[in-house]
Amino acid sequence: MLKDSPGAPPADAAGPKVGRDAQPLRPPLKWAGGKRWLVPRLKPVWAHYNASRLVEPFCGGLAIALGLQPGRALLGDINPHTINFYQQLQRGLKIRVAMRNERELYLAHREEFNRLIRAKRMLTGKAAGLFYYLNRTGFNGLCRFNRAGEFNVPFGQHTTINYVRDFARYRELLSTWQFECASFDALEFSPDDFVYADPPYDVPFTSYAAGGFSWAQQEALAARLATHQGPVIASNQATRRVLSLYKNAGFQCLTLPGPRSISRTGDRRPAKELLAYRNLGKRAATTLRRAVV
Repeated sequence: MLKDSPGAPPADAAGPKVGRDAQPLRPPLKWAGGKRWLVPRLKPVWAHYNASRLVEPFCGGLAIALGLQPGRALLGDINPHTINFYQQLQRGLKIRVAMRNERELYLAHREEFNRLIRAKRMLTGKAAGLFYYLNRTGFNGLCRFNRAGEFNVPFGQHTTINYVRDFARYRELLSTWQFECASFDALEFSPDDFVYADPPYDVPFTSYAAGGFSWAQQEALAARLATHQGPVIASNQATRRVLSLYKNAGFQCLTLPGPRSISRTGDRRPAKELLAYRNLGKRAATTLRRAVV
């Protein structure tokens, strides 16, 4: 069991220098379905558009934005706790709550976090610190809420956890990014924005935010992305109806194996992933196809 030690930095605290040309910072949150594995495939495509603003309607674990390091970004998410955490990172978040890989502490902090939610005091530095701790300590990096909007992920099964207290090194990189707690249809795109959309997948789990993400919303998202004049890439699980949805909306579709990070049956075989794209220039489209092969 790893004990939090205030006198010495955790193992992952000594990261690379921050800057647009530096090695990318690691995503600070654990994220089920995170896209760090996709960054090497998207980065060569982004090189054709890196003067553009990156727009992510579902920024999630922030792997894509941290991997691409755009100079400008509009990063949205429907989950207010995720957005609050990133906005606190912009302010140089320093976590002051106790952090240990212990069930009793986890349950106590989960109750305190939910108390802040009930009191409508969740957009604070303390709430961000609790959210980080729960994310790192809970089961499989899940971010799940019940119908009352309270966090209900059980205690995890980690052997050791490297907690970070001081996130000052994220501050410079995130300083020119705009974070918004909003649904995908509320974000305003500019015609030349580079849009990457990674919605909740077409699978039964839909408890990331109150109300879930329905098939009607999948259809509305594809329709919204199809109207964007600039480059668009969308990812999803390559189910039959998702493939048909994006093909019918005028997207070019590629499939590739992706890591299966959570499975109730223990099946860790690669899941089939979809990359659907529109409005990529000829060279950028060729770059993407080569990156996927």
